[in-house]
Amino acid sequence: MHKLYTFGKYLRNKFKTNIKKVPISIPGFTCPNIDGKIARGGCVFCENESFSPNFQKEKLTLNLNSKTNPLLKKQIKALKNQFFNTTETYEKIYKSKKYIVYFQSWTNTYAPFDTLKTLYETALSLPNVIGLSIGTRTDSITDKTLQYLKNLSEKYEIWIEYGIQSSNDKTLKKINRGHDFANVQKTIKKTKNLGLNVCAHLIFGLPGEKQEDMLKSVKDTIDLHIDSIKFHPLYVTDNTLLAIEYKKGRFIPISEEDYIDTLIKAIKMLPENVSIQRMTAGSKNLLAPDWCKDKATQMSHIHKALQKAGIKL
Repeated sequence: MHKLYTFGKYLRNKFKTNIKKVPISIPGFTCPNIDGKIARGGCVFCENESFSPNFQKEKLTLNLNSKTNPLLKKQIKALKNQFFNTTETYEKIYKSKKYIVYFQSWTNTYAPFDTLKTLYETALSLPNVIGLSIGTRTDSITDKTLQYLKNLSEKYEIWIEYGIQSSNDKTLKKINRGHDFANVQKTIKKTKNLGLNVCAHLIFGLPGEKQEDMLKSVKDTIDLHIDSIKFHPLYVTDNTLLAIEYKKGRFIPISEEDYIDTLIKAIKMLPENVSIQRMTAGSKNLLAPDWCKDKATQMSHIHKALQKAGIKL
């Protein structure tokens, strides 16, 4: 019988206590696929200012030294406020004792090194924080940042979360990703050679992909010797290029049945040492599909499918 190895189990086995990831969204961060360095508009599923004149976002001047950056104080304040607001809730609900600060939104290594260093070290100085998890792209992290994170990992639990989405170059071009899979392979190999923990993100239901394409992405990602993985269905939200395609009838979201079937097959492919951090996702600003609206219902259906497939929870 295949046994589900969750990230929570990994943390409990390693630290012998209840640890939660605290998601943080830092104002001022952006993406090279939005600001024009690589492309404009971001990935087709990305909600950003290119599709919404009312989208509120601070502009981060990338060549501005952090010591004179007027935005940095605001970023630090946002980091602390979000952390304390979240941990107050986590302590009540989960009885959490320790935390990993998760830099979640946007590309959290795409900024001047001094800015990154200040924000990361501020996060690590917060009460009961044992580490960081940093969401980013494989084309947006420097050797200097990687070496710095390797040094931090000697004392803290450090994870880098790379959005891979697909290993199919045609799909990556179709979704306006801005890089190919060779870039993913190169960067993750470099990251793993430094001994850093890698969590990979994959999306099922990308335009034009069949199940065989999705499962090939799983295999190709496993071959990179990742440590953890997140699975997401592709859903449609407002203020995205995908929303335009959906409204014109040119994109049909993956069904819940097909998503869960693909997910179960993907989980069975995972080596025993690769933990799962996410099995599905949704959004408050959802256009489609309807089944992504209720996370609790999604998880109930997934758990039933896991049990039916002989995967022990």
